[in-house]
Amino acid sequence: MKKMLKLVVVALITLAFSAVSFAAPATPATPATPASPAVEKSEKVEKKVEAKEKKASKAKAKAISATGELVSVDAKTGMLAVKVKDKEMSFTAQTKAAKQSLEKVKVGDMVSVSYTEKEGKMVASSIKAAKAKKKAETK
Repeated sequence: MKKMLKLVVVALITLAFSAVSFAAPATPATPATPASPAVEKSEKVEKKVEAKEKKASKAKAKAISATGELVSVDAKTGMLAVKVKDKEMSFTAQTKAAKQSLEKVKVGDMVSVSYTEKEGKMVASSIKAAKAKKKAETK
């Protein structure tokens, strides 16, 4: 009977320790691995493409023209507003030539403004006095 009791106790202890070993993680947690070279290359390619797109968008900035009545002008700050087809457009003159042109025009004149859009703002590159359009005579 003592032998049988020893055998049962040994079996229970062995079973208890084996259950604990199954519950423990098989391998310790490994730190995050650095990005593979393929991923790094794709990121570099994406950055190059974005840079090329930015350059292309800057190069594609075509001068747009608007002709209308000069509503307001401030030669000191380089700001002007032109009414084009019932729509008022505000411009900023940044070049010396455009700022000098602001001194030559006055409110009420018909002007032609050549501009580009930069960062959501309309930047005037040239401002010229335009000939007033003759309105059709009505009877």
